[in-house]
Amino acid sequence: MSDHEAAWRAAYRHPGSWDVALPPLSMVEFFDRAATTHGTAPLIDFLGRQYSYAETLDGANRVAAGLAALGYRPGDRIGLFLPNVPHYLAAYYGIMKLGATVVNFSPLYTPAELAHQVADSGTRLLFTISATALLPTAIKVLNDSALERLVVGSVAGALPSAKSVLYRWFSRKDIAPKPDDARIIAFSKLIANDGRHTAATIDPEQDVALIQYTGGTTGTPKGAMLTHQNLSANARQVNAIDPQPGLPDRILGALPLFHVFANTCVLNRTVLSGGCIVMLPRFNAAQALGAIGRSKVTAVPGVPTMYQALLDNPALAKTDFSHLRVCISGGAPLPPELKTRFERVTGSTLIEGYGLSESSGVVSANPYEAEGKPGTIGQPIPGTRIALVDKEDPSKPAPEGEPGEIIVAGPQIMKGYWQRPEADAEVFVTDAAGTRWLRTGDVGTIDADGFVKIVDRLKDMIAVGGFKVFPSQIEAVLYSHPAVKEALVIGIPDTYRGEHPRAYVTLNDGATETGEALTAWLNPQLGKHEQVDDVVVRLTMPKTMIGKLSRKDLVAEVLG
Repeated sequence: MSDHEAAWRAAYRHPGSWDVALPPLSMVEFFDRAATTHGTAPLIDFLGRQYSYAETLDGANRVAAGLAALGYRPGDRIGLFLPNVPHYLAAYYGIMKLGATVVNFSPLYTPAELAHQVADSGTRLLFTISATALLPTAIKVLNDSALERLVVGSVAGALPSAKSVLYRWFSRKDIAPKPDDARIIAFSKLIANDGRHTAATIDPEQDVALIQYTGGTTGTPKGAMLTHQNLSANARQVNAIDPQPGLPDRILGALPLFHVFANTCVLNRTVLSGGCIVMLPRFNAAQALGAIGRSKVTAVPGVPTMYQALLDNPALAKTDFSHLRVCISGGAPLPPELKTRFERVTGSTLIEGYGLSESSGVVSANPYEAEGKPGTIGQPIPGTRIALVDKEDPSKPAPEGEPGEIIVAGPQIMKGYWQRPEADAEVFVTDAAGTRWLRTGDVGTIDADGFVKIVDRLKDMIAVGGFKVFPSQIEAVLYSHPAVKEALVIGIPDTYRGEHPRAYVTLNDGATETGEALTAWLNPQLGKHEQVDDVVVRLTMPKTMIGKLSRKDLVAEVLG
């Protein structure tokens, strides 16, 4: 054991052992155990309608049986294009019960983005809901790709009966699928069976439970293959750092479940602990505050912009926070002043953690109750090792006293990227002891107490309110405009969202388009989190010595 590692163990402030036993566990057994143990206890509180563990288990079994009846088998990729609705849980665990692989898709995706990832993953069937924001996109992809079927759920059908009637009468956002299209199946029809299906044989450490799309050092979206053991281990690791793991938690489920942070901290960890998810279809500050007070929420996982929005909402002054014991911030750096203000106003603890899609969600966190260190991402969670390597040569340790690239090892680290062996070769390094480490692309320091601080990033990705934006995708859209000659997109610091994208272009000879006109043309083609605040027209772009566009030099020029 190295002196540094010994110092981590001695100074580790989370409860429990740094070396935690995490035997292989499939997500099917993980969920079945919880559902059997907690039975009639509520797992979901969806706008006032509760679903028990037993009901959700029955729904998952019916999803698995319905998919099997349609001819889907272990190893197939089946997608979720869903907001936070009860259908998500039944489909998520049902797909895994079949032995198939879940593919998470963001409801913010444009048709082109969704179609690309459906094709890349080989997704055969897609779950969505009958809402105008999603169903038309899903139908377009169904018509224009190799996707075989849609399963469409109804938001109205998941609501309490009184709210369901009002929703159907007054909402224009819920639309029915075409009844004459055999490729489109109602969720209610899919689960109209007795739930009996042949149990899949699953190898927890080899079989992929979830493909979570992310971005690598090149900014190209890649599917992180997360095994059953990756997901179940990370839920157990997160549960291990809770100093009061036996308390009946009520978790605010406003963080989108398609996000890997929510997948572990809102969904799987809550299931493991026997808690209840107070679910909102999407984050709305007023609705979230109402749910916190009305449902006596005990924990809120979120991104910094969510906490800022709660503080800015007038309903904050009337909200009862007496049951709220901890809030967990991730997805983007947490400004110390935001942490201080939120804790002062609510009386709860706001801790910062860190993770990646490639790590199933969580790598490190500040302690819940012991003194943490603001401005850091905390200490490695149990069973996780963090080290620093040279920024130029990951086979060497970082020079003593200098920042280095953060590398991580643990049971939550992905199997690899879906059909990207060349990317695996770049992102993994193996040490002399045979330990496989994940390169994070982030540069940081580790103090004597094992607290990690990120000081820079190697990646070009832009963190917008907890979401990752890939500059290359926005640039590709810009290059499709006949006036654009060169394009670069960079992240601009934003006190509310962390960063926002801004585009810089040069124009072809004779072109006269303005930045305002290009912005108006560009943004409708992007997801909301990708939209730029400005397209800046320049005469020249910074370039490297061999003539390549230099994002690094542009950032230095713009941000000083």
